[in-house]
Amino acid sequence: MKNLPSSKYLIKWALIIASFLIVALILWNTNLFFKKFKKEERIKMEVLATAYQNFNNADLDIDVSLEEKIIQSNSSIPMIITMENGDIERWANLDVPNAKKFTALAPDDRVYLHRQLKKMQEENEPLVVHYQLGNVDITQKIYYRNSDLLYKLKYYTLGLILILILFGTIIYLVFKSNKIAEQNKLWAGMAKETAHQIGTPLSSLLGWVELLRMENTSEDIVQEIEKDVTRLNIIADRFSKIGSIPKLTKLDIVEETEFAFDYIKSRSFKQIDFQFDGGHKKPVYVNLNLQLYSWVIENLVKNAIDAMQGKGELKISVYQENSTAVILVSDSGKGIPKRLQKKIFEPGYTTKKRGWGLGLSLTKRIIDDYHNGKIYVKRSEIGRGTTFAIELKVVD
Repeated sequence: MKNLPSSKYLIKWALIIASFLIVALILWNTNLFFKKFKKEERIKMEVLATAYQNFNNADLDIDVSLEEKIIQSNSSIPMIITMENGDIERWANLDVPNAKKFTALAPDDRVYLHRQLKKMQEENEPLVVHYQLGNVDITQKIYYRNSDLLYKLKYYTLGLILILILFGTIIYLVFKSNKIAEQNKLWAGMAKETAHQIGTPLSSLLGWVELLRMENTSEDIVQEIEKDVTRLNIIADRFSKIGSIPKLTKLDIVEETEFAFDYIKSRSFKQIDFQFDGGHKKPVYVNLNLQLYSWVIENLVKNAIDAMQGKGELKISVYQENSTAVILVSDSGKGIPKRLQKKIFEPGYTTKKRGWGLGLSLTKRIIDDYHNGKIYVKRSEIGRGTTFAIELKVVD
């Protein structure tokens, strides 16, 4: 059983390699067939050129019915016969009127024939025909291009290559989504296990808090310890909610944001100027999961404190704009380069020497997936600070 994941991995790769080999084999056979068919068309045109030369050189008493039949048998390969000076003499299997002379054609048809001739000159070597007309030696050249069937074979090969690329892209996307799903499952399992492990010592700590009260310990000290124990309980509850759909409740976003902000403020550096603007504290109601939302605010505030290296100005503003609640978290830190402003929300990305790069990715998932909101970098300037914006839908 221990080798099962490894076996599944090997089977997947074996199927992928087999699929690519099959497509590659089809491409190889199609290419061989294309070359063979092209060679056969060249031989056919060489026979036609020989028949054309014999037909023109033949005396009146010689039977040239075979040569005539060979010349007339070409019904698929487009061809143009030119004189030695390049003037067009005859053509076959081209979309022009069956006129006897080039000069009798309409101007558009003459332009079309010249374009076809140029294409034939680029595609195949001409076949040279020599014959005598009276006492005059005449030299003509037979130009031709690939038949429509050969062109279809050529594009069939290109189609197979595109299918191979599409096939590879689909496999990559499937593997990537499977990998992300496995990672999410792993993180959810680790989070739930962490919440379970924290739960046991938390119960004991609550008991110790009550014992401290019985020992007449200063109530201020007991209350502070109790706050931290409650905080640990909230953290454990947050971890237990990862991977499951959280319950949302109608709450005042101004009040809840200020509460989360004040908790961090009381336990942070004194050199930071904390400011909160609640828009005259007028209630703004949204559907929230309180534990997860407070986690978002804590992550953003802690990142801001790290960006300012423990010294500077940090401000949170909450206000309503039409039917949207807007929360702005601004700092006077080092700023974020524009090229990284979207990348910072990716799992595993971090600029810190210590850290797993999960804070902002979890924050984005909580806002985007669980609250149907939006979080983004509203503005950032190197050396002057950053402002994150959260947008949530207001409810009546």
